[in-house]
Amino acid sequence: MMISLIGLQIVLPLVLIAGLAIAHPRNLLGFALQALVTAMTLVAIARLGVWMFPPWWTPYLYGVLLVVAVVIGCRRRQPLQPLPSHWLGWMTTVAFVAFGVWVGNAAWQSWAGRLPPPIPVVDLTFPLQGGEYLIVHGGSNLQINPHMKTLDESVPRFRAYRGQSYGVDLVQLDRFGLRADGILPDELAAYQIYGEPVLAPCAGTIVQAIDRFPDMPIPQVDPENRAGNHVILRCGEVDVLLAHFRPQSLAVEAGMTVQVGDRLAEVGNSGASNEPHLHISAQRPGPSAAPLSGDPVPIRFAGQFLIRGDRITPPNNPY
Repeated sequence: MMISLIGLQIVLPLVLIAGLAIAHPRNLLGFALQALVTAMTLVAIARLGVWMFPPWWTPYLYGVLLVVAVVIGCRRRQPLQPLPSHWLGWMTTVAFVAFGVWVGNAAWQSWAGRLPPPIPVVDLTFPLQGGEYLIVHGGSNLQINPHMKTLDESVPRFRAYRGQSYGVDLVQLDRFGLRADGILPDELAAYQIYGEPVLAPCAGTIVQAIDRFPDMPIPQVDPENRAGNHVILRCGEVDVLLAHFRPQSLAVEAGMTVQVGDRLAEVGNSGASNEPHLHISAQRPGPSAAPLSGDPVPIRFAGQFLIRGDRITPPNNPY
């Protein structure tokens, strides 16, 4: 899955850009449409893609290449007539319009996911210190946040985890914008975020603390114990879940009271985690038999509702 996603984010943009430079229609309308649709497709890929590898700055590089391709295409073409002169040219034009409508809608949906849903939001302190972090999943629609699928009441297995629906997954980046040494390394320590201390994002009481699951081998996941090693922290009227901790790293237990910035555990790869990352979500308290099934609550950090592709650099000593 990861390799296929990487291929889509690398191969498709380059093919589209190259096509604009060397294989464009022989009429002005077709060339303009191809340029516009290529630009819209790059925007959609930039917003919907998971930019861990290639890194987050790759879409900006594509933008530069797009401008170069347009310039090359303009210089290579002979004087063109304004409109297609053959039925095949008109069919190509219609195809570009149809594809443009489709990718335009995808791009719009990704932007719409930037807005939090019209329900109360909980403000939290970022649970990690220092460095730069990339939001892998986050937002208010399914296109950029797969956690949203747990709101589908027609799927019984989702009901036990619906509290994570507005959850955020994040990884740490190095100075080159990469989250690991390699594309998909086997070693957990090759990931920048592995072993990073996780700090309490709010003051409250630990209502559940689990530390009995191993780190999963990459890219396998544990479908039965999805949160893996985790903590549920009750802060006022909401429960905050922090999940996928490293085994034997838990520093708290159920019943303890913690303050903002207290150490909870370390980032690991337990549960339904195909590579080291931190999951955080908030919900209304659920029943003891299904503690992660409460009504989901959107979260903000420093007043910001984070979505896929956002980057955040917290201060080294925010507490």
